[in-house]
Amino acid sequence: MTERMTAMLDPAIFDDESEIDQMAENAKLATDFLKALAHEARLMILCYLASGEKSVKELEDLLSLRQPTVSQQLARLRIEGFINARRDGKMIYYSIADDRAKVMVEQLYEMFCKTNDAR
Repeated sequence: MTERMTAMLDPAIFDDESEIDQMAENAKLATDFLKALAHEARLMILCYLASGEKSVKELEDLLSLRQPTVSQQLARLRIEGFINARRDGKMIYYSIADDRAKVMVEQLYEMFCKTNDAR
């Protein structure tokens, strides 16, 4: 177990009410973050964007989804602050804005996609 994990599990922190309140607030933030990621299309969009900026059309083709579906998921990711949009003429390009989302996608890739040994 890591030192950080040991400190996190220290029972003494549960004696401090301000620590408990902070943990509850952080748990809410983490839950909201994970809920935003907990959709197959949104997760796939973030996976594709982790390799670099993509247009809506590119995402449609990669996901084999129709434009309205892709746009709906992109809107949710924008609301959550996970992605940025850049307009170039009629084209809109998206990139990851939140480093936490990129780290999470990379970690999920390591756990589920890199090798089949983990299954």
